Amino acid sequence: MYPPNFNLLVPRSLEEALEMLAKYGSESKLLAGGQSLIPLLKLRLTKPKYVIYLGKIRDLSYIEERADHIAVGALTTHFEIERSGLLASKCSLLSEVASKIGDLQVRNMGTIGGSLAHADPAADYPAALAALEAEVVVRSLKETRVVKVTDLIRGAYITDLRPEEMIVEVRVPKLEGRVGSAYEKLTFRATDFAIVGAAAVLELDREGKARRVRLGLTGVGDKPFRPRGVEEELEGKLVNEDLIVKASKKASEGLNPPSDIRASSEYRRSMAEVLARRALLRAFKAAMA
Repeated sequence: MYPPNFNLLVPRSLEEALEMLAKYGSESKLLAGGQSLIPLLKLRLTKPKYVIYLGKIRDLSYIEERADHIAVGALTTHFEIERSGLLASKCSLLSEVASKIGDLQVRNMGTIGGSLAHADPAADYPAALAALEAEVVVRSLKETRVVKVTDLIRGAYITDLRPEEMIVEVRVPKLEGRVGSAYEKLTFRATDFAIVGAAAVLELDREGKARRVRLGLTGVGDKPFRPRGVEEELEGKLVNEDLIVKASKKASEGLNPPSDIRASSEYRRSMAEVLARRALLRAFKAAMA
């Protein structure tokens, strides 16, 4: 199916893009890698009057180390995140997640900002960014906001973004010291969206006690889910594999996953426990290394 007619706008700078958003607002859609918007246009599920193509704004593609975090520009592709040496050494969870998104063509075109703005409930980044307690920088022509990823995504394909705003940066913490992380993803095919995904971050103190545990799940609801019961079961305790197995059973508490053609709600709930356990065990081994 062909997309509806629209006016294509091509800003050459962030300021110019923000001016266009301020002018056209709800009549417009932003186009970055196009992995989400193009299918929606072809299915005529969205009919914007204006499409603002961001691909010429080079300043929004970067991965930089800052004093207390790593900053990733909104137009940074999944492939660039996957191959980043900085992220591999200081926030490998994000690199691992990027490596499991789609296929090589998708990773070369898709962007982290576009993925978050689309807010697909089965996307990979939200689980990891929830576990990392990451933030996004959101800008309009008049204002800059810093928002937690868990506050940005309000529901399936629903975000906190206003019509005149766009994501310009994602901020993730440096995982230094005795910290391990891992992402486990259940799919039928390697290039699929997650049926269920689990991202874990586990930090140990010198004695081997869990100083910090964060777990994020995707595919189990309309937005990323933090199973607090698992985190509370582990934090402050001397961690071993048996304790992780026990704690992981709490991953499905409070979950009411959807049923669809790919999996039933019951199956997703069961897999949430399995993938939480696998991710935590891998994170634990990495922290101990």
